This record gives sequence, structure tokens and C-alpha cells, in this order.
Amino acid sequence: MAIVTVTLSSCKKYDDGPLISFKSKKDRIANTWEIGKAIRNGNDVTDDYSVYTLTTTADGDAKLVATYVTTFGIFSGNTDGKCIFESKKELINFDYENDDFDQVYKILRLKDDELWLRAIGGEDELHLVPK
Repeated sequence: MAIVTVTLSSCKKYDDGPLISFKSKKDRIANTWEIGKAIRNGNDVTDDYSVYTLTTTADGDAKLVATYVTTFGIFSGNTDGKCIFESKKELINFDYENDDFDQVYKILRLKDDELWLRAIGGEDELHLVPK
């Protein structure tokens, strides 16, 4: 039993899970996502994301329709791009046609119904849920 516990805990890729999945990361990220919760410096800032729809495919395509407020200003737009896994799939790079929306995130959780991201070089943590 101890060996199974150690083995399974070493399989855990992301800080907040899942412990194990039989679907690939590319398949799990493919969805249309919206903000379930947004956190900035420990504070709930979900209301700062008045519009946020992120559509991703297993092939790496991404589309963002968003209006949100950060410490860097107000961002509003509709842009297409790519989502690219990096650093052994621990990071995801969103590279959009509108460079204002480009961002690299640390993946905290990646499940069929949850995608938690923490902005690299930013302050926001996004808990996304299927739309």
C-alpha cells in the first residue's frame, strides 16, 4: 500500500491535481472555458473579469474574448492564437494575434472540468470552468 501511495503521488503533475488522468493533457485542455474564480494577491477579483471566454483545442488553437481589469490596465478584445505547452507541460503559453493578451501561465490544475492557471510575471490566478 505504501508503494502505491508513493508511486501515485509521484505521478501528480500539477500542484492542485489531478492525481492521475487517463486523458492526455491536450485532450483535457480542449474546451470552452470561463472564469469560475479569479484571485489577485489572495483577494477574490472575479468581478474584474466581466467577460472572459477562452476556447482551446487539442490541436493548440486558442480564441479569447475578454474584458478584464488587472493592475496593468483594462484589457478588452477578441483574438485568435495558439496555446503551447512548455517546460514538460507544466506551463502553457498563450500566443495571440493581439500581443496585448499574450501570457504564460503555470498550470496548477488541469481536469476536464477545471483549468487553474497562475500568470507568470503577473499577479492573477484564474480558476476556469467549462462554459
